[in-house]
Amino acid sequence: MFTSQGPSVRELAVQGLSSIERGYDLLAPKFDRTPFRTPDRMLDAVEETLAQREGTFGAGLDVCCGTGAAIGMLRRLCRDRVTGVDLSAGMLAEARRAHPDERVDFVRADARALPPALGDAYDLAVSFGAFGHFLPAERPALFSGVHRALRPGGVFAFPIGAPIPPSSPVWWAAAGFDAAMRVRNAVWRPSFVMYYRTFPLSGVRRDLEAAGFTVETVPLDHFGRQDGGAPRWRLVLARRT
Repeated sequence: MFTSQGPSVRELAVQGLSSIERGYDLLAPKFDRTPFRTPDRMLDAVEETLAQREGTFGAGLDVCCGTGAAIGMLRRLCRDRVTGVDLSAGMLAEARRAHPDERVDFVRADARALPPALGDAYDLAVSFGAFGHFLPAERPALFSGVHRALRPGGVFAFPIGAPIPPSSPVWWAAAGFDAAMRVRNAVWRPSFVMYYRTFPLSGVRRDLEAAGFTVETVPLDHFGRQDGGAPRWRLVLARRT
């Protein structure tokens, strides 16, 4: 839920009519007081799962780091430097204020075209809550860039939710939001790409494997299971071979 210190309806409307970069620059000072910030419960579940399965890592990379919600997790998991990458200068400014650590650096860049200086330098890459900003046709560039940033054997880890059945009100809410965004982007420029139903596991797995990863998934049982027994959330572990 939004808090009284969070953005107003007017501020959200202005953000939604801006570009992705400008919109997040505007939202940055209040972003952590919105429901869009990755919940600590999710960060804790991913950290626990990675620590149990993989132990510690060398250097860590947060792709689309926003205000730096996952940086603390990476600092605990990684022995060496930690880097956050984001397109929004405003979000990076908030992240730098939150993490004034000499072991942490931040880079302003488009995740679809990560700088060559980040190549072959990291043992763990993570990303949270950002994939709705990438159209399916953009996933290959995104995944290829992360693959180049990782050392051989490095892991790209991120949570992914189970498909929502059409019988659920959440499915209809997500479908309605996506439809509204498509209309908005058809009639208004600059576009603001944010869709909830464009990141299915099957397509994501194919694109990761095409980029050179081997892919496995691990249930995040912290969030329970559906009636049929399938986990509500999984952690994708894509390893650079």
